[in-house]
Amino acid sequence: MVIIVTGGSGLLGPALMGALRERGHEVRQLVRRPVRAEHESFWDPGAGVVDPGVFDGVSGVVHLAGASIAGKRWSGAYKRLLVESRVRSTDTLVEAIRGLSVPPEVLVSASGVDFYGDTGDRVIDEGAPLGTGFLARLCEAWEGSARGASVRNVQLRTGLVLSGKGGALGPMLPIFRMGLGAPLGSGRQYWSWIAAEDWVGSVLHVLENREISGPVNLVGPSPLTNAEFTKTLGRALRRPTMPIGVPGFALELGLGEFAKEALLPSHRIVPKKLVDSGYGFIHTRLDQALAAVL
Repeated sequence: MVIIVTGGSGLLGPALMGALRERGHEVRQLVRRPVRAEHESFWDPGAGVVDPGVFDGVSGVVHLAGASIAGKRWSGAYKRLLVESRVRSTDTLVEAIRGLSVPPEVLVSASGVDFYGDTGDRVIDEGAPLGTGFLARLCEAWEGSARGASVRNVQLRTGLVLSGKGGALGPMLPIFRMGLGAPLGSGRQYWSWIAAEDWVGSVLHVLENREISGPVNLVGPSPLTNAEFTKTLGRALRRPTMPIGVPGFALELGLGEFAKEALLPSHRIVPKKLVDSGYGFIHTRLDQALAAVL
């Protein structure tokens, strides 16, 4: 297959493109900087600019582009950037695809488990409805834009990705290595996690399995509470963790709306579509995943 990837310079893009090439697929990368390699093509998603010629012979598009949720404190301007960087870029791709005489077979677009909002201790699969909050509305708009393409459409509702190259663990590891790791808020909120290796494997599975469409939860099969996650990470690093959690109000005071929307809500999400379609997880337990990452 010939696959276009956007957002290929982020945390997961390089690993995905490498895995695609290892499987014999050709990868074309859309970039917003000057082109440096033969497989790259320039696009300006904010301005709606993309060369339609880049789609010649393409089988699928994996759209990962978007400003970082944890990039900085959420001002009104930054929240607009979070929305626009996702929705406008998706609109640009969808418009280009709709104008093709021979469109790609599939558009795989990023999203998040934040779609479901705070789900408490309920077990949630892809059939659950939209939740409340800024991130839920962001995911709804993001996915809605992607569904405008008249091709097989998959929305990747990704949870907490564990990678040795940064991401969610990046700011956590220095704190835990000092023995200062602690539950966040009550610690009872569920965190649905997935190892980066399984994230890549899941995307390959989705691309190659034509029966899969719609939202797909990219999470492992074993969500844990934040308190359990904290203890497991401490054990993996052989460091003690604090018995008393960081109060939610203190997190909101220091991190603003990001803490309220991304750290304190509970996401007890399960990967029903992946399991039902036969994907075999490499890492099903957090301790195993952390051992591999660390």
